[in-house]
This record gives sequence, C-alpha cells and structure tokens, in this order.
Amino acid sequence: MSFLPENYKVPNPGNNYMKLEQGENIFRILSDAILGWEWWTSEVIDGKEVRKPNRVAEEEGIPVEEVDDEQLPKHFWAMVVWNYQEKKVQILELTQRTIQKAIIALQKSKGWGDPKNYDISITKTGEKMETRYSVMPIPPKPPEEEIKKKYEAMTINLEALYRGDDPFSKENTE
Repeated sequence: MSFLPENYKVPNPGNNYMKLEQGENIFRILSDAILGWEWWTSEVIDGKEVRKPNRVAEEEGIPVEEVDDEQLPKHFWAMVVWNYQEKKVQILELTQRTIQKAIIALQKSKGWGDPKNYDISITKTGEKMETRYSVMPIPPKPPEEEIKKKYEAMTINLEALYRGDDPFSKENTE
C-alpha cells in the first residue's frame, strides 16, 4: 500500500467548471443546454495580457468585426452537470464536435433518449491535435438524492455566460 491512494487528486473546491481530464470523465446532465458561439480575445489589464471568452447565443450570429482572424469561433453547448470525480455541481462547456454528435445520436435513439436521464462517460485520450474522445452512456437510473438536493439548493443562470458574467453569482441568478 502506498502513502496516497493510486488515483488521488488534490480537490479543487473553488472550481465551478468541469474540465475533461485524461481518462474517464463521468457526469450527469442536470439542466437543458444553452447553445451559442464562442471565441477568445486578449485584453491588457494592469499591464498583463488576459485572455477572455466571448459568447453569443446561437440565434444572434457571430459579430465578425470582433473575432480575431487567428481563432475562429466554435459552436458551444453549456449545461449544468454533476461531476462524479469532483462530487459537485459544475458547468460543462462542450465545443468538441465529436462529443456533440455522439450526444445528439444518443438523444435521438429510442433506447437512450433525453441525456438528463442517464450518466455519460467521456474518455479523453491523447493531447493537443491528437486528442480523441469516446462517449458512452451509462444505463439509466434516477440521480442520487444527494445530487438532486445539491442542484436544487443552487441557483445557476447559464444565460450569464453570454454576458461574460459569473452564472453562480447572486447578482446574475436573481
């Protein structure tokens, strides 16, 4: 036996966003998704270059005059999820077309349907341009009571992402 468990990770209590890590990532979708376009820009704040995301709702279209030629906008989905690894409610943003297509296929299939009714496992392998994702549904079951209680106790406004605001902030959830 080693000093720490084999798969130990230092918890990150302040992170409200799920990031797909190498290996298996299991989550339960808790909300409907918002859809849109995302691109990144740089600003100089207090003498430091800071990159920030810009998002618009899908139906608004992309303001081409604001987009940097080096980074084309990506279509994104953002949704509230239960991240089993972190054991917390977080926002997951998906821009990877392979993942989006797999979840659309699951939703359209008679055997799976609404992805809020089952857990999803996304396995990430490779790095940079060699990154690959595989998506697997996990047999349907109701979410655990703990998950439902934690989600219901929170107020999250995904629409705040379109304004560049914090969806967890009290000002953006009232």
